[in-house]
Amino acid sequence: MPKSSRLWQNLPQLGSSSSSLTLTQFLPQSIPDLFSSGQLKQDVCQCAERGLELRYAGRPCLRAHLSPRLCIRNAVPLGTTAKEEMEHFWNKNTNSNRPLSPHITIYSWSLPMAMSICHRASGIALSAGVSLFGLAALLLPGNFESHVELLKSLSLGPALIHTAKFALVSPLMYHTWNGIRHLTWDLGMGLKIPQLYQSGVVVLALTVLSSIGLAAM
Repeated sequence: MPKSSRLWQNLPQLGSSSSSLTLTQFLPQSIPDLFSSGQLKQDVCQCAERGLELRYAGRPCLRAHLSPRLCIRNAVPLGTTAKEEMEHFWNKNTNSNRPLSPHITIYSWSLPMAMSICHRASGIALSAGVSLFGLAALLLPGNFESHVELLKSLSLGPALIHTAKFALVSPLMYHTWNGIRHLTWDLGMGLKIPQLYQSGVVVLALTVLSSIGLAAM
């Protein structure tokens, strides 16, 4: 029998072998004189190793061909756009009737929560007021004294004037006192729940008193 036939008959089956096998693990050990030429041994080793590489490289393709459902079950369909994917996402959430979170209707209102929102609202109001005042000073004719005289000439009642002054000064006073409260928090003080409510009541009281005092001037 030719030497090559004896070689392939002595090679074991590799159906269950792992990808880490090398040629030296399955070459027959009982035929030491099989390779009398070093070049022949090198050629055979290279051919066998190439065969192993092709076997393990083609295994995923074979699996995909025989059982495609296992490979594409969780795959995103090709040809879809980002807009289509977002529409599918929102339609799925709408059909499932899931609640939106965070949503303002699921929270129980508290004093610290309301004061936090009012602090930001007062900051926005102050920024908008200062910006409008600056634009008015640049665009409107006359000076500040002339505008004050114009308001006096309207003969508005004291109650209306003091109410307008209170409305203008209260955001400034609230933002100032609550800003001091935030600074104490930055120092690590007054962070317990009862202290939050106590400091909130103090800020509101100081805001009302200082606003009334400035409006009466």
